[in-house]
This record gives sequence, structure tokens and C-alpha cells, in this order.
Amino acid sequence: MKKMPLIAGLLAATALLVGCSDDEVGDVSLGLFTTKDIKIQTFSDPEISGVTCHISHVKADFDFADPSDMGISCRQTGPITKEMMANVDRSKNGEVVFKASKSILFKTLKIRRIYDDKSKTLMYLSYSTKETQGSYKHSLTTVPLYGSEAWTALIAEEQAAKQQ
Repeated sequence: MKKMPLIAGLLAATALLVGCSDDEVGDVSLGLFTTKDIKIQTFSDPEISGVTCHISHVKADFDFADPSDMGISCRQTGPITKEMMANVDRSKNGEVVFKASKSILFKTLKIRRIYDDKSKTLMYLSYSTKETQGSYKHSLTTVPLYGSEAWTALIAEEQAAKQQ
């Protein structure tokens, strides 16, 4: 019986903290008799400021965990330079560029940037993780570098390497 106020307090605190997001650009209700909404957040890639991503995911108020469903769309919204690309992880695993908690207990939405050198394309993979198991639900979007300053520099480097 004493656990109920503690659980209610934790839920209220979590709801307040999640509601403090300044990167939320959309909020769509899933119905009058549900506490679930689709939230749309925006973020800029921390290394590639010319890329903006929008993530949609379900937020279930008063639940211990949000569903793992999500969508992502990223686009070039500014210059992408050779200097920006110099800091990009080129491994097949890429690097996590965004994280958001999806539950009280260890569930996290992550966005990983992976670079496809052959096509000169940035890929952004959104997925959720749990400490005990992952989720098969994921979403992928790509940002081709074609036409950017980075594209021109990368092609020039490749051609110079072939001439040596």
C-alpha cells in the first residue's frame, strides 16, 4: 500500500521531465480516450550542422515505458563541409548522435550516424535499446552529400589518390 504514492510520484516526476523538451515541434493525439501521443522532435547533428533530423515516436503518459515504434527523416538544411566530415566516425558501426529515455528502466531511443563511403551518404538509423534486450523496430533515413562542399572535396581527394 505504501508503494502506490512512491510509484505515483515517480510517474509524475517523469512526466514533468519529459514535458520540458524544447526540441518538440509536433504533438498529435492518438485519441480522446488514450494517454498516448505522437511526439515529433527535431535535432541537428552535433558534428554536421548542415543536417537536421525529425524523429516521431509514441509517448505514453503514465506508462512505465513508451512503445519502441519510431520514424526518422533527415535532410540537408545547410552547408556540409570537408571539415565537418573530418570528425565523422567512418566505422561500420558509426556513432550514436542522439539519445532519449523511453522508460523509467533502461529503455533508450538512439540515433546512430553511419557513413557510406562508396555512395558518399550519411545514414541515420533510429532504434530502441534495453539493457536486457534490443528491439527489432527501427527506421533509416539517408542524407546524400551530392552537391555539397564535402562531396566536391571527397571526390577531389579520391581522384588525387588514384593519380599517385
